[in-house]
Amino acid sequence: MDSTYKRLLSPPLSLVTIATLTPKEHIVWIEDENIGKIELTDNPDLVGITVNVDTSERAFEIAKNYREKGIKVVFGGIHASANPDLMLQNCDSVVIGEAEGIWGNLLNDFAKSQLNSIYQNDETTDLRNVPLPDWSFVNCRKYLYHNVIVTSRGCPFKCNFCYNSSDYVSNPFRNRPVEEVLKEIENFGTKQILFIDDNFIGNIEWTKQFIQTIKNKGFSWHAAVSANIFYHRDLIREFAKSGCKSLFIGFETINENSILSVDKKQNKVKDYEALIAFLHENGIMVNASMVFGFDYDEPSVFEHTLNWLVKNKIETMTAHILTPYPGTVLYKQLLSENRIIDFKPNKYNTSNVVFQPQKMTAEELRNGYLWIYREFYSLKNIIKRRPVNKALRMPYFLFNFAYRKYGRVTSFFGKLGFMTKIGQIARKISYGIE
Repeated sequence: MDSTYKRLLSPPLSLVTIATLTPKEHIVWIEDENIGKIELTDNPDLVGITVNVDTSERAFEIAKNYREKGIKVVFGGIHASANPDLMLQNCDSVVIGEAEGIWGNLLNDFAKSQLNSIYQNDETTDLRNVPLPDWSFVNCRKYLYHNVIVTSRGCPFKCNFCYNSSDYVSNPFRNRPVEEVLKEIENFGTKQILFIDDNFIGNIEWTKQFIQTIKNKGFSWHAAVSANIFYHRDLIREFAKSGCKSLFIGFETINENSILSVDKKQNKVKDYEALIAFLHENGIMVNASMVFGFDYDEPSVFEHTLNWLVKNKIETMTAHILTPYPGTVLYKQLLSENRIIDFKPNKYNTSNVVFQPQKMTAEELRNGYLWIYREFYSLKNIIKRRPVNKALRMPYFLFNFAYRKYGRVTSFFGKLGFMTKIGQIARKISYGIE
């Protein structure tokens, strides 16, 4: 349900960070297959690939190409970290978890021809010592935005279907120093900021302090937060005053039993509508993440959820089919119950059914997922859901039409090299900022 437009939203921050960490005596190239065909005839000394589950087979192909030439290949990223044994069948070394503190050691070992198979930091990364990303390693003009920033690492919660439930995740949630985050924002040269933390309110006290520092600076910003922000309404008011325009919230389902079944204790379904109304009162749009396929979901879940979304005038919705990522608690559970029906990695992208649902067929789940996307972004329901607050209508219609409903048209122009220009125009129209 996502156009190629989504692939071009921002450069790979993980690779930019790794490149920035690399000592200056080394020459680094970053290749991103999302923006064009990558060149595989080169002969670098070392190849590093960040691996997601749905792109893992392609990562294996790329690795094979270089290893056949005698070039060492290192895997990292969330899927590699959660499944290192599988990765080692296709690479020479795996970096588990955060690379700061160990990437330099890996490069030193490689220079001495003593590359280990596993590199994992035994100590929690001190975020005070993490360098600011050097965006000169990528051509930012190829993307919609590069003004993406993380203020923290991890999430205080470990929902069963999330990678945070994997064995490798042991580091505590922590934030970067406020002054370092501000310095990075200043380097962007724009007033629009996209915070891409797992949970922007993982430490409420830090968030309160940070929000006070960006008030009155004219920013328009967006973030992802957990639903328990409902219990911090004073903070929501401060969000609005400091320029918050939208929040991505993992509501996941309107069924309380489903929420409890995946250990998402921070969500209280009874509070959802009051939270949405309060955010709307404060001029903040809601991007609702909804998941389908929980054990308590019946075929009627799609129509009930659609009616709820439309009634509450949810501005945007990102739907997912429940997906048991390898390494998570959910995967282990469904594997033990013999309910995994598809092991092809490229199907693990939340738009395919890879397990046997409890109260519907796999076909009903897939068709229901497609149906709710079509209906939610139908012309009729886009009009029905339009914000009461007129100041929100322009960004609302831009997202619903230019990104979702007619995203393929936008993608066409984006691939011609106009992604950054599209972003600039959208910013100007939506928020009146450069």
